[in-house]
Amino acid sequence: MIAALSELHPPPGGWTTDDLDELPEDGHRYELIDGALIVSPSPTFRHQKLGTRIETALEATCPDEWAVVQGVEVRISRRRSLTPDVLVVGSGPAEEEPSRFQAQEVLLVVEIVSPGSVTLDRIAKPALYAQAGIPYYWRVESEAGIVVYTHRLATDADVYVPTGQFDKVIDTLEPWQLRVPIDEITPRSYRQRM
Repeated sequence: MIAALSELHPPPGGWTTDDLDELPEDGHRYELIDGALIVSPSPTFRHQKLGTRIETALEATCPDEWAVVQGVEVRISRRRSLTPDVLVVGSGPAEEEPSRFQAQEVLLVVEIVSPGSVTLDRIAKPALYAQAGIPYYWRVESEAGIVVYTHRLATDADVYVPTGQFDKVIDTLEPWQLRVPIDEITPRSYRQRM
């Protein structure tokens, strides 16, 4: 087992999910994109509070066949593995309490953009989630107030098409009917900052 972050060296041919399984539980978030290891620090307090509120809002109206969880890995392939901030998965697979889900078990992924994840959350991850066939993607921006951007998979291509931009109330029929005031998902720490 690798003892410390400073000892991480890419294996010949790049990282795989087998290598990912051997990494230490050290508070970092490890993801794989085409064999390249992406290491992110633990989310901040504000980021986690926002994720918790989004999870709670989704859970309140989530149909029984789905379950809402935070920060669980999605294995896309042997060389691609991502950990969305919030995700909606089939209730059957969720009941097994796995440490990861397969892409086909996922209905919706939600990414909360942080200063260090702008390119990943706006460009790379949506492209990878779409290629994996995940039906819905939400991006949450929080720099100047909370704005939720919703997307669904195009019917004729592996790309997402925008379905909404919400800064007052998330009001959507996809992936199920949902109406959530942005104030309900905005943590106090965000309000104090603005």
